[in-house]
Amino acid sequence: MLISCPDQPGIVAAVSTFLFEHQGNIVDIDQHVDQEDSVFFMRVEWEIEGFALKRGELRSALEPLMGRFSMEWELHFSDVVPRAALFVTKDNHCFYDLLSRHESGELGMEIPLILSNREDLRAVAERFGIPFHHFPISKETKQSQEEAQIALLQEHGVDLVILARYMQILSARMTGAFPHRIINIHHSFLPAFPGARPYHSAHRRGVKLVGATSHYVTEELDEGPIIAQGVTPVSHSDAVQDFIRKGRALEQSVLSRAVWLHLNRRTLVHANRTVVFG
Repeated sequence: MLISCPDQPGIVAAVSTFLFEHQGNIVDIDQHVDQEDSVFFMRVEWEIEGFALKRGELRSALEPLMGRFSMEWELHFSDVVPRAALFVTKDNHCFYDLLSRHESGELGMEIPLILSNREDLRAVAERFGIPFHHFPISKETKQSQEEAQIALLQEHGVDLVILARYMQILSARMTGAFPHRIINIHHSFLPAFPGARPYHSAHRRGVKLVGATSHYVTEELDEGPIIAQGVTPVSHSDAVQDFIRKGRALEQSVLSRAVWLHLNRRTLVHANRTVVFG
């Protein structure tokens, strides 16, 4: 269960008492208070075995407690596997990494489909046995193609969209259909080194760190709540290709980390920031 509400005394005690009174065994609990906004956040996980309330009874039983503290809350069951769609274009490093981690069982999700604005990675999707859907996009067709994409995602019951180096800007219609359920990855050179060749620009300036940022996608380009970040050192002895190699490896690890955190219900969004329960 994920909780956020105005900070006040007695929240942890009330939640713990509720679970104890219904024979719930807490296995993980974490909390945080945003001192500036005076908002309380909590993630609590407990065993369902031996719990006195059945799944269908739990929400209604919790409502008086949630109302007492004016809580916003989410309830999830770990045996319900989220369904994720991958969006790709032509870069394959994050794509391969996610598919590999999924196949090994590291990322607990189903991948019912892959969507792309190009055909470049169809063979990869077929190699992993996942249906590949091609949606060529131009300025004239962008709106209609996004509507078709949304319909397809909803038809397949998709919970999460992962942009694995998908080189298209999503419209407000798409981000609104999946609020805080679209995850993107990009290098951390913005805004200093924009454009198609940021690693080349960074190399010419002699930067000393390569970074990557994964975030939820919002209507404002690259301005969504950040989930995970990482950096790796580079130096004068690194060529441009070393920058790119290190940057791509970092993008893989940061994106997979962000996806893992989301899948395991360890993120809460507040005021365009995330509270991440590590």
